[in-house]
Amino acid sequence: MSDESVYQSCGGALECISDNLSEQVASMGDGLNYFFLIFGGALVYFMQLGFAMLLAGSVRSKNCSNILLWNLLDSCGGAIAYWLVGYSFAYGGDNPDGPKTFIGWGNPLLTGNVDYSINYAFWFFQFAFACAVSSIVAGTVAERCKMSAYLCFSVFLVGFVYPVVSHAYWSTNGFLSTFSNDPLWGQGIIDLAGSGPVHMTGGVAALAGTLVIGPRRGRFHDQAGNPLDEPAEFPPHSVALQFLGTFALWFGWYGFNPASVLTTSTRAAGNVASLVAVNTTLAAAAAALSAMFTSSALDAWKTGIVTYDLTMTMNGCLTGLAAITAPCAAVEPWYAVIIGIIAGWCYLFGSWALIKLRIDDCVDAIPVHMVGGMWGDWAAGLFTSPTLLAAAYPHSAHAGWFYNGSDFTLMGIQLIGTLFVFGWTFVVMYAFFSVLKFFNLLRIDALEEEVGMDLSFHKNAAYDINPVKKEFVDELVLRRSSHGTSTKLPAMPKVEKSDAPADAATEVPQSTA
Repeated sequence: MSDESVYQSCGGALECISDNLSEQVASMGDGLNYFFLIFGGALVYFMQLGFAMLLAGSVRSKNCSNILLWNLLDSCGGAIAYWLVGYSFAYGGDNPDGPKTFIGWGNPLLTGNVDYSINYAFWFFQFAFACAVSSIVAGTVAERCKMSAYLCFSVFLVGFVYPVVSHAYWSTNGFLSTFSNDPLWGQGIIDLAGSGPVHMTGGVAALAGTLVIGPRRGRFHDQAGNPLDEPAEFPPHSVALQFLGTFALWFGWYGFNPASVLTTSTRAAGNVASLVAVNTTLAAAAAALSAMFTSSALDAWKTGIVTYDLTMTMNGCLTGLAAITAPCAAVEPWYAVIIGIIAGWCYLFGSWALIKLRIDDCVDAIPVHMVGGMWGDWAAGLFTSPTLLAAAYPHSAHAGWFYNGSDFTLMGIQLIGTLFVFGWTFVVMYAFFSVLKFFNLLRIDALEEEVGMDLSFHKNAAYDINPVKKEFVDELVLRRSSHGTSTKLPAMPKVEKSDAPADAATEVPQSTA
């Protein structure tokens, strides 16, 4: 064999090895990206536990089982609705070279000639997002909405309303999307993880729902229907559950935001995801402190007494998380702190405005998600850094308004996006809730609301609400008093089975507030 033949043989083998190695590296990168999406989706789905605990703690104890079941049904009904048509409406037929469309269509039920591996991972990730939208609405209309109505609007929101918004923002054929080959004004909207599509959509749907269904009985009017001078307070039955839910949501947000980068197989993508995690942390912390200290200062100004409100602090934190969700990949960390501080004030103002307008929101989901989400999209228009924009969105060229006061392009697109989300969601959901109300499918009756939804619609309440018999309590107090050691006191009478349950002595009275 000649030297040339040997060289060609070796060269061909080396080229073959090189090709195989490149293919294996690419395959490993794809696998890493799929795992990143699945793991991020699992963290986002863990937020359902956060929503459940937050809502369960926020409602009165007589409605606790009901709100927990609602949160479970968000996942069950949402999964089926998103599988049937929701995902298809959002991302079906994506083609960056195709025309802009209002809604997508293609591969319903995850069928068709597709790359199943990436579609399965992406579907799971997006399903977790969709479930979060309906859970936002659950807390606002809690304690007075019929079970059938909740099932209807939850499926409708996940299967149709939300997919239209997510299509506009993130599909390659969406009219606002920055991922299109021909984005709006050559730029497209900057919203990495859903301040607009997820949080604002859920908050606006919640606003439409509570306007149609009306406030809880006794919140703003007395039993005769006369307006109260001061709204009645319906305090949460478990602040501990609220706290647990808040931290579970914050933890899940580390899937919500960083995993929205979608890939982590390159150093550049990993750097973007890392920045997102840092900005998410700083905005949440700054918003919590902003809400707490501002509310404390306002209370001190009104009453002369300094107090620290845990609920205000928790909701401020969640508002900061909702706000940073849009700009988290494109703003400097110190701007994330500013975004968080303003988010805390946005929450306080939104919560105050609801009371003034006599709009009943059981968990303050409207100021947290609608106002926080709106501020997040606007913050991206103000503070987006040109350097970070180039790293996270290579095809975008217009930075935030604060970096170039003469270039309003990005801020204008962000304003259009929030107007679209509000207009589309409010009109469609208000009409949907109105139809349910017209057919008497929306609100429970007065007696059921007074008794509580747990006893009205479920076999068992969340808590044992049978009180200890008063005579047993009196006898126990007497025995433990300073005179109770007297031998002249009669012995504790035996309790007949017909008089009390066998475990009556160990029953603990529970609040039915």
